[in-house]
Amino acid sequence: MKVPILDLKAQYASIRGEVERKVLEIFDAQAFILGPEVEALEKELAAYSGVRHAVGVSSGTDGLIISLMALGIGPGDAVVTSPFSFFATAGAITRVGARPVFCDIDEATYNLDPGRLEKALQEAGRQGRVKAVMPVHLYGQCADMDPINELAGRYGAAVIEDACQSVGSEYPSKAGAKRAGAMGLLGTLSFYPSKNLSAAGDAGMVLTNDASLAEKLVALRVHGGRQRYFHDVVGGNFRLDALQAAVLRVKLGRLDGWQAKRRERAEFYNKRFISEALVEEGFVRIPAAVHKSSGVANYHTYHQYVIRAEQRDELQAFLKTKEVGTSVFYPLGLHLQKCFADLGYKAGDFPVTERVSHEVLALPMYPELTPEQQDHVVFSILEFYRR
Repeated sequence: MKVPILDLKAQYASIRGEVERKVLEIFDAQAFILGPEVEALEKELAAYSGVRHAVGVSSGTDGLIISLMALGIGPGDAVVTSPFSFFATAGAITRVGARPVFCDIDEATYNLDPGRLEKALQEAGRQGRVKAVMPVHLYGQCADMDPINELAGRYGAAVIEDACQSVGSEYPSKAGAKRAGAMGLLGTLSFYPSKNLSAAGDAGMVLTNDASLAEKLVALRVHGGRQRYFHDVVGGNFRLDALQAAVLRVKLGRLDGWQAKRRERAEFYNKRFISEALVEEGFVRIPAAVHKSSGVANYHTYHQYVIRAEQRDELQAFLKTKEVGTSVFYPLGLHLQKCFADLGYKAGDFPVTERVSHEVLALPMYPELTPEQQDHVVFSILEFYRR
């Protein structure tokens, strides 16, 4: 049985007619950049995420870059972030001329560890002006934002949430349930085709409750101009296409239902791995849902269902022979990437990141995944360890 890690065709089949109608409307209007569809999506996503403002941009990566630009972060500045994330997290910091300063992750969630954050902030202060903390909500689960916000505030650092993998995820803050991207000064979402809320190409969104920052973002995404051909600052071409906004609007109304199905499938995996003693015997470590007991509905949205596995690489190769799709997010910490060699980090600096990077393995996860497919995944893993 073939089980891909992601099946976008299955999702599209359920919404094809509605998407095609929306796309044809845009072609009939011949209005492809920004416009009414983008404005409508911005309002809908702001309401969904619980913020006052949402600004559509060209990608999640560009959302991080434009957020840093809006805060005037650049050369001589330092931004604390996670070394265990997609490259864009640290890449965006470097692109604006600032210096990424890494802080190791929590072993259970793979998110920024608040217990290590103050030391990282102190180190950042030795390397530049501490301007921001950029926590990542990895795999669909929010970082522990209350202590992160408190520490960032104590050091005068803005919080920019990298929520590119966690649209709709909730965190049980002291002020009540909050959505990913709504807890910092700025929050960035990605709608890359593999995301839980996905476009038909690159697209992103920046969330904020600050009206003046929202105005800056709107200007920066069109080369820094509020009026056509008049430019107050140097921005970039970070505009969101109307076609992508139309696709996203069709999907947004279905998102919470799709998220619930992901949680159901995660529970299926969890129970099967436990019942087959793979967890008890130490072969597999299932993902921890640390906010589940808090009562928030979207405690985890499982953008990826990631286990930690003994003999990870050998297991991945074996699963390929069984036609089970897998991926490794991420095999090398950002602090050890060749392009960041000038930062001066070395192996051993972030032991949790380095340990989990050799063990994590993402299994097939999408709302349309069937019990038969999941059984095939579990039995294939069982076969590998029982050989």
